Amino acid sequence: AHAIDMAEKLKELFEVKGYEFYLKSPTNQQFIILENDKMDELGKRVEFSFWESYDENRSVVRFATSWSTSKEDIKELEEIL
Repeated sequence: AHAIDMAEKLKELFEVKGYEFYLKSPTNQQFIILENDKMDELGKRVEFSFWESYDENRSVVRFATSWSTSKEDIKELEEIL
């Protein structure tokens, strides 16, 4: 339940920041479409998984929360984004 709660906070963060969703997941996994340059830049500071290429310039990435994800982790991501 905690991982799902944190995923909802993560989803809200991406929505507020204007990121595009590949799909809106009700699980602890959130799938975001990123410009490839942004993906490379973000990957230096944040852990996420490459999911698939979306088009020539963008990719789908997967952010996942777990039992250990904290509100502070979400806040830190907010500052990075």
